[in-house]
Amino acid sequence: MLNYQPSVTNSKTTDPRFELSDAARYFYRQDWMVGTAGNLSARLPDDSFWITASGKAKGELSTSDFVRVTLTGEILERASANIKPSAETIIHQVIYSLFPAAQACYHVHSIEANLVSHFTEKLNLLLPPLEMVKGLGVWEENPQVAIPIFENHLEVPQIAAEISDRFSTQLPQVPALLIRNHGVTVWADSLTSARNYVELIEYIFRYMVAARQAGIF
Repeated sequence: MLNYQPSVTNSKTTDPRFELSDAARYFYRQDWMVGTAGNLSARLPDDSFWITASGKAKGELSTSDFVRVTLTGEILERASANIKPSAETIIHQVIYSLFPAAQACYHVHSIEANLVSHFTEKLNLLLPPLEMVKGLGVWEENPQVAIPIFENHLEVPQIAAEISDRFSTQLPQVPALLIRNHGVTVWADSLTSARNYVELIEYIFRYMVAARQAGIF
């Protein structure tokens, strides 16, 4: 077990679960984390991370609705024995293992994300060259940027394995991936940036759906 000492004050400035809960409530209000859908995590200095527990309503999270796990999936801390980490914890493990600078990993479900996942049958979805792409770290004129797409297998470890295999040989252009008929996952070097990335990518997806309806994309 990793030697991690939780904050004795458990204050909002030292415990990332407060910010994760705030982000979840915001995403819930956007209809991106309806019901218990989606999962958010924050990495800690010892490389363990807090992740939302399975089956918890994302608009009503408290600090007891998180589980602390290691990069290998070992449970280190939880409010009670019947609380389980998100079923997609293994995807967060892969992201944190592949991207050492990542401090947060956010996964949300939106209608637009599911719609755009059908805009191509390829392994990558080309994004429109919008100004918003700069917010994802791409500073180019008329950028040709694509987001990787993965199939939504019933067994989550299969999704995680495909992410690991592909990213181990070819890094994505942006810190995001799309699971077909499922949702988008982003990662960032801070919780604030991860929240911004979700907003940016969802804006791009909404544009893509509207542009397709207008016949211009």
